[in-house]
Amino acid sequence: MKPSLIHAAVVHFPIALLICGSLALLGTLHRWPRVELRIIGWGLLLPGWLTLLAAIVSGIVSQGALPPDAPYRPLLNWHTGSGLALAVLYGDLIYRGWLHWTQVKRSEGKGWDWTEDLPTGRGGKGRMTVQLLLGIGLVIFSGWLG
Repeated sequence: MKPSLIHAAVVHFPIALLICGSLALLGTLHRWPRVELRIIGWGLLLPGWLTLLAAIVSGIVSQGALPPDAPYRPLLNWHTGSGLALAVLYGDLIYRGWLHWTQVKRSEGKGWDWTEDLPTGRGGKGRMTVQLLLGIGLVIFSGWLG
């Protein structure tokens, strides 16, 4: 199978997972503080981020098969760069969520508490909102470039 076909097959999973997970978390942060939305949001972000990494690798392999003087290579470089920016953005968001969860779990001495899984203290809600909105915009921009 050609590398470009593999990339085309893989790339749609992170688009759907990251946008839906981001919208679910934005909904639970600002409109509907429901446990189900938090479960859906966090449950979609991690597989979305992992499939994003697979899409980046398959895209780099696919781009390597292009001729060196391809006229659309600069556009694809922007596409790859925006994909890497997405990996950093969502990786940071997932890491901060994990750190917050372990801190809450350790301080209370109990297991997972779905009502305390969002970092809302000291600007956490604003930072998370900006990261999620930026992530959605960057997913759309990266898809448009590709």
